[in-house]
Amino acid sequence: MKVAGFTFIRNAVKNDYPVVQAITSILPLCDEFIVVVGNSDDGTRQLIEDISSSKIKIIDSVWDDSLKEGGKVFAVETDKAFAAISPDADWAFYIQGDELVHEKYHDLIKKEMELTLNNPKIEGLLFKYIHFYGSYDYYGDSRRWYRREIRLLKNIKGIKAYRDAQGFRLDDRKIRVKLIDAYIYHYGWAKPLKSLNNKIRNFNRFYHDDEWMNQNIPETYEFDYGNADRLVKFTGTHPAVMQKRIKATNWNIDFGTKPLQKSMDFRRKALQKIEDWTGWRIGEYKNYKIVAR
Repeated sequence: MKVAGFTFIRNAVKNDYPVVQAITSILPLCDEFIVVVGNSDDGTRQLIEDISSSKIKIIDSVWDDSLKEGGKVFAVETDKAFAAISPDADWAFYIQGDELVHEKYHDLIKKEMELTLNNPKIEGLLFKYIHFYGSYDYYGDSRRWYRREIRLLKNIKGIKAYRDAQGFRLDDRKIRVKLIDAYIYHYGWAKPLKSLNNKIRNFNRFYHDDEWMNQNIPETYEFDYGNADRLVKFTGTHPAVMQKRIKATNWNIDFGTKPLQKSMDFRRKALQKIEDWTGWRIGEYKNYKIVAR
């Protein structure tokens, strides 16, 4: 069984992406790893080179910044990476620059790949998510955060990134997946306030034109921590490759003493209560079809 990892990245230093940790968190599961590096001006390519793994193949790319509708440029770059994996790879493991896999899930993930490899009804594996927010000590726990997404795909011709590459489609239909008991740790919102301000501005530039940016996210924009709805204290451990980065953290937020949850309307409160009681998320967006658990 051959596994190829793939990702894309641009200006990782400027935007404070833990991309090195993201790649190395799944590198032990991969036989090769494709990294499409966009036109950066902050040493991102050198950052990837310094991982110093013979598994890694870097492909240089120039982003089409005019592709702003729905963040399409992210899908284009993802497709470049997927297309570059070896034809004889059985699985393609996708990871974004702010996502990590804890090493405690490696054995389970490998086992699931082996079990489902020859099952034609299963085209991908669906992961659960933990979205860290504001710091490494809290995560979002409400309907505001997506719960699951495909991160392992069989190497099937016709698979393409969907919309802004949060997920994938096969010949424009939803991919048939097995939900596995492994988590993606998402660190995109685990940043100090200044970095979050930069993230919002830089990220939205790939979705909107300058006029929209000036009207909605001016230079004076300040990130609102209250948007999380509900946060939970994280009591587990972080991936080993994140430990050094976490120890170097120089900001601290105690959300336990800050009023965070904004008032919800009755409908949102009712839907959240139903999910808390039953685990059923009514109206959940699902860009996949679960065929096995």
